[in-house]
Amino acid sequence: MKTILLIGLGRFGKNVAMKLNELGHEVMAVDASEARVNEILPYVTAAQIGNSTNRDFLSSLGIHTFDACIVAIGDSFQNSLETVWLLKELGAKKVIARASQGMQEKFLLRNGADQVVYPERQLAAWTAIRCTSDHILDYTELDDGYAMYELSVPKEWHGKTILQLDVRKKFGINILAVRENGRLSMQVTPDTLLDTEQSVLVLGHEKAIQRCFHI
Repeated sequence: MKTILLIGLGRFGKNVAMKLNELGHEVMAVDASEARVNEILPYVTAAQIGNSTNRDFLSSLGIHTFDACIVAIGDSFQNSLETVWLLKELGAKKVIARASQGMQEKFLLRNGADQVVYPERQLAAWTAIRCTSDHILDYTELDDGYAMYELSVPKEWHGKTILQLDVRKKFGINILAVRENGRLSMQVTPDTLLDTEQSVLVLGHEKAIQRCFHI
C-alpha cells in the first residue's frame, strides 16, 4: 500500500482516484472545487479544498510524507506547471503529471516532473491500434517501441504448443499469459497448447508483433 497525493479531480483525476482506491492505496485528494471534492470522498482516505499553486496550502499537506504526487489538473496548464514546481520544492519524492498536448510534456519535465502521462495520446493510440484488427483485444504502449498486446489466438496457431510456434526465436516476442473463459493464467510453459477459444498476452517490439500477427 502506498500513500498518494492526487491534485485535480476532473474526469481523469476522478478515475485515477477510483482506481487507486480499488488497488487499496491511501489517497489524499485535492481540488479547488468543493463539488468535486465532495463527489470523490467515498473513494479516498481524505480530501481537501484548496489552491495547489499556494505554497502555504501545499506545505500544510506534508508533501514529503507521500510516496507519490499525481498532478491531474486538466483545465489550466499554468496551474499544473506551478504545482509541479512547488511539489518538488517542498520535497516531493515522485511527481507524475498529466499532459494534454505534446509540448506540455517537455515543460512539465523541465519543471521537475519525474514522469508525464498523456492520456489523450495513449487513448488515441489504443483506439487506432484496436480498430485495425478484430483480434486485438487490448494494447499497452511501453518505452522504446515496445508494447503489450492481448490478441485472439490466430487460426493457424490452433492445436500447437508454445514450443512449436517458437515466436520468441522467430520474432523476439514473449507470450506472457493465456486467457481462457475470462481467466488469465500466467502458467505458460513450452508445452502449453493453444486454441482459438483463447487469447494470449504478448510482449515485444510493436513492429515484431505486427509482423507475427499480420496486423
